[in-house]
Amino acid sequence: MAAIEPHVEANCKLDGAFRLEAGGELPSPEIRYAIYGEPNHRRDNVILVCHALSGSARVADWWPELFPAVFDTSRYCVIGANLIGSCYGSTGPSSLNPVTGTTYGPDFPLVSIRDMVHSQARLLDHLGIERLHTVVGGSIGGMQALQWAVDFPQRVERAIAIGAAPLSAMGLALNHLQRLAIQLDPAWRGGRYSAGEGPDAGLGLARGIAMLSYKSAELLAQRFARRPNRNGEDPYRSYSERFDVAGYLDHQGEKFIARFDANSYIVLSKAMDAFDLARGYESDREALRRIRARVLLVGISSDWLFPPEDVRDLAQRIRAAGRHGDYAELKSSHGHDGFLADMDQLAPFLTAALWRPAANPVPITRLPVARTANL
Repeated sequence: MAAIEPHVEANCKLDGAFRLEAGGELPSPEIRYAIYGEPNHRRDNVILVCHALSGSARVADWWPELFPAVFDTSRYCVIGANLIGSCYGSTGPSSLNPVTGTTYGPDFPLVSIRDMVHSQARLLDHLGIERLHTVVGGSIGGMQALQWAVDFPQRVERAIAIGAAPLSAMGLALNHLQRLAIQLDPAWRGGRYSAGEGPDAGLGLARGIAMLSYKSAELLAQRFARRPNRNGEDPYRSYSERFDVAGYLDHQGEKFIARFDANSYIVLSKAMDAFDLARGYESDREALRRIRARVLLVGISSDWLFPPEDVRDLAQRIRAAGRHGDYAELKSSHGHDGFLADMDQLAPFLTAALWRPAANPVPITRLPVARTANL
């Protein structure tokens, strides 16, 4: 399949200091964005697609099967924005700090899902987009979609979050171990490593741990069982020779270290940990009552990082708050990665959601917002 190129790909520099929820700030950060298709004359056909932890603004690079089956660019304008803190064009730990003249490295300030969403709102202001037809994402992208619906109810007509809810204690534990794997690598150097000399072993191990949380036991049994590594190793012969599943995890780690930054991994996984829609509001119910969008939450049957019962519970809480909160379940053996692997099942859910009437067709302009410096 030929690569689908965006119509526009560029950086947007946000003017002035961008103050962060935790109290720090970024001076004039840049947001990398990609646009597929064009806004119509009413500018009411824009879909914002929020990427997962290791994704980028180039939506068609990691969700190619949805073009044009779901994201028909003759009908919709699809925008992707790289997260602040990432390493694919937006300001992140590997960017130059204009105050010090050196890269941020471990001095990059703590950022939250809310900060990411508010930087995207500033980007859309720059692009002249006042209201979103839909905001959609999976995993940490789904967290962003939900944060959009709560913090900017007047700007969102539909919100779709796939495999997303506040992390459970198990999810928090796994993310902690991944960050620890990076930080215990001798090449970590307190996060002040040089380009090409970073904590590759630790980052690869972190990715291996993450891959286990992205897959299901059923899928691993089907693919690997107890077979020896496919390159001919004999795990019964020596300590160093592996089973096939170990070879797979090591291979995934090797691929990942070639394309991702360890400091960015720490920044984004920490933001994922802290996601809580009630933060800044008096209660969970108060936060959810702000929603005016038609919300679709999609659970994944074999997902144990974001169990479907947690996603279903969030949909029920949205409905209990008197808002539109639909739930659908993707039947998949791929675990959390089902939102990337089972497009034939996911696409109908998304298509139906995009065609449903908006829950709030009239803009709302007078809702109080959460306490944060950017609002």
